[in-house]
Amino acid sequence: MRLQELADRIERLAAGVTATPEHVAEDDVAAVPGRIVIGVVGEPGAGKSTLVENLLALLNAGTPDPEQQRFAHVPMDGFHLADAELERLGLLHRKGAPETFDVYGYAELLGRIRRDRHNTVYAPGFQRTLEQPLAGFVPVFPAAHTVLTEGNYLLLDEPGWRQVRNQCTEVWYVEQDDRLRIRQLVERHIAFGKSPAAAEAWVREVDEPNAGLIRASRERADLVFKLP
Repeated sequence: MRLQELADRIERLAAGVTATPEHVAEDDVAAVPGRIVIGVVGEPGAGKSTLVENLLALLNAGTPDPEQQRFAHVPMDGFHLADAELERLGLLHRKGAPETFDVYGYAELLGRIRRDRHNTVYAPGFQRTLEQPLAGFVPVFPAAHTVLTEGNYLLLDEPGWRQVRNQCTEVWYVEQDDRLRIRQLVERHIAFGKSPAAAEAWVREVDEPNAGLIRASRERADLVFKLP
């Protein structure tokens, strides 16, 4: 599926929520339609973040001011538990697995994003060089009527993750050739500080078991497509 086809699908979904919050009274919440939230899910290294960034560049073309853009991006990565908490829980060696995220916080934040179009909503981000979440890093401005959120576990049929799915208008499943996906994943781990041997071990022992969980959720997606 081509990028333009995905953008057109988003535009059709968003067609009913284009009211501008500035044109209604602040306390008249009912006069402002809620946001569309599109989830993008896939196995580690499938290219979710790159896809979302390319979609946003296309959808927001001609609107350079972030405060005026109609489409925003809130990644799931900001809901990683901090390393200190993972250490306390004995989960640091499984960082990136479903239980190492604040899933209920993620679901609540998506719910607020859907409802609140009068105020800037701040979401946490993830600093790759630190490998740590950062609070208040991602602003969703009132002008945005559609938010794309990407992560690995949006379709898991488990407590918490079901709440995340319920906050999404649609969830799309992205596939990638396994050899290319794994190679890109190893290269990413190396780029952020792991040795080649440690990167390959992490992919084998952590990322690929997680990929199996994600693959098992594929049938729940509203749309499945393979990246070239």
